[in-house]
Amino acid sequence: MSSALLWDREVEAAVERLTEAAENEYYNPYKTFDWPEAIEPGAKWMSDELLSLHGTGLAEELTEDQLRELGRWESVNFYSLNVHGIRELILEVVNRIHQPGFEVPTRFFHHFVGEENEHMWFFAEFCLRYGGRIFPDLTMAFPRGAELSAEFENFIVFSRILIFEQIVDHFNARMAADDSLPETIRAINRIHHQDESRHIAFGCQLVRVFHDRLLANGDQKELTAAAEYVQGYIDLTLQQLYSVEAYRSAGVPDPLGFRARVLAHPSRAEAHAKIAGRTHSFYRRIGVLA
Repeated sequence: MSSALLWDREVEAAVERLTEAAENEYYNPYKTFDWPEAIEPGAKWMSDELLSLHGTGLAEELTEDQLRELGRWESVNFYSLNVHGIRELILEVVNRIHQPGFEVPTRFFHHFVGEENEHMWFFAEFCLRYGGRIFPDLTMAFPRGAELSAEFENFIVFSRILIFEQIVDHFNARMAADDSLPETIRAINRIHHQDESRHIAFGCQLVRVFHDRLLANGDQKELTAAAEYVQGYIDLTLQQLYSVEAYRSAGVPDPLGFRARVLAHPSRAEAHAKIAGRTHSFYRRIGVLA
């Protein structure tokens, strides 16, 4: 497939701008962070507004120790989601580096893969140092099949990357600015937020182009499937923030039932609208979602 069919001047300009920024803002993550022996006792590990119980009133059913532990384990769940999500997206991008049709974005792909590998390292380092483990991967596989067009598969791949990054960045930006959190937690969220601003800008361009290709092909079945997949993946990503393992580790009775009650609480719909607001706006703007 000719690159001329896929990339416009807006994409080319974005690749040039973002590549230059990545090179100018490069840092060594292995020497950037100060890893204390432990997170100070009694410290919060996640901003109050980002906890799954926020606004539900269900915190009244838990002890102070359980609430503190829940914040700790929801933090570990969040960083574990990053580890698994980053590993998945790296594999997909590597498969496209220097492949026909990807000549233009490949220049930034190299920076993207390098930075994401470093992000995966410091999120895993936090989990292992302070939580003693990484929560298991519960993500669903990418859709595969001969019946899928290349444009559809690329749209889905880069949509998954973009949706994941935008939702994660909602958390990163808030925790980076929350001075009630320990500096170690603020630092990893601050660094990730800075890098993700480039990755999100890049992802928006790629998703836009591949949706334009779907529109040009005029396959209504694929256009409908694309919209359904995007909304479904947004919902799935939000649901992964509610971890049975986090509730269990915090000592919450009946963690599976508790999770169902939290998810069903009306206040969480408003929280989801905030977390995924930028994502919904983008997909409405390019015509994917109504």
